[in-house]
Amino acid sequence: MGNPSFSLRFAVFLSFSVAASSSSQFFFQKLGSPFSSTPPIPKAMPSDLLSVLGPTKQSSKINPLVSRELKSCFKFLVPFSPSNTKPQNQHSYSNRKLAYIIQFRNQGEENELIWWPPEPVLELARLALDSGGDPDVIHRALDPSILPIPDVEGSKENRCELTRTPYGRRFISQELNSYLKFLFEVIAARGRSIGLNVSLNRYDFFHGHLFIATKTGRLGILFHAKEYPAYDKEVFPCNMGYCQKGSTVTYDDSMNFRNILWLAPFPSNSSKAWAAPGVLVVLDAHPGGIIYRDIIPEYVNFARTIYEAWYYWAGR
Repeated sequence: MGNPSFSLRFAVFLSFSVAASSSSQFFFQKLGSPFSSTPPIPKAMPSDLLSVLGPTKQSSKINPLVSRELKSCFKFLVPFSPSNTKPQNQHSYSNRKLAYIIQFRNQGEENELIWWPPEPVLELARLALDSGGDPDVIHRALDPSILPIPDVEGSKENRCELTRTPYGRRFISQELNSYLKFLFEVIAARGRSIGLNVSLNRYDFFHGHLFIATKTGRLGILFHAKEYPAYDKEVFPCNMGYCQKGSTVTYDDSMNFRNILWLAPFPSNSSKAWAAPGVLVVLDAHPGGIIYRDIIPEYVNFARTIYEAWYYWAGR
């Protein structure tokens, strides 16, 4: 699937924001009538997503009905259960090595890199937990050099601002930077298998939100595809501003799959072992499903947007 010019002509963006899951008014549990013998209807909390995808100690605490419904909305791009229960040889993965794996579609190596990423990714995941979710862990891992945001596919001509600031930064570790690019390319390549056809361009799939989970300290990225669907007075009558101009992204059932979640391996807090492998999963937000019903706010359910800031802590 690879695009050899991707790294030269296309900029990938990761953003950071701040929120706490317990503060949102949208996530109170539905209560039954005090006079009714029917038990309250379980309502999924955003943090339940991470718990169900986490180690048994976390997943076992989730209401079984909620857990079952959430699992029915998971479309895994990489098998949930790894063939190896702990990291194997931690080789160095350069840009060239990761590009080679993608180009020749070695699914076994791709899977292994999701379950057990290169050492710099594992190190950041452990620091996120050990620090108690301190955002400075991420900031300290960034190269201080300020990089101007490039003109991506005519964005400046259309007065489109794809980021909150006119500049960005990379990680100090080139291996970590290469791994982020690798994630975008794996998602674009494997999405087709579950009905998510995405293109790496500024209208469709170009950004993700890096986070540290409030309750657990787990590191992850919430990716958003189908960011700027084309305006259509019948199908998508939404004016999204300058960045939508020129879009050919079609609003269709694949919008249900626009939220993609990557979780780094979760460290054990009692040893140097790992409590859970990495995860790469599409979150199916089809109407009628628990994600659409309980986790996506009503005012954006047409766009199927899950907000990382509502149930994760991170820093921009």
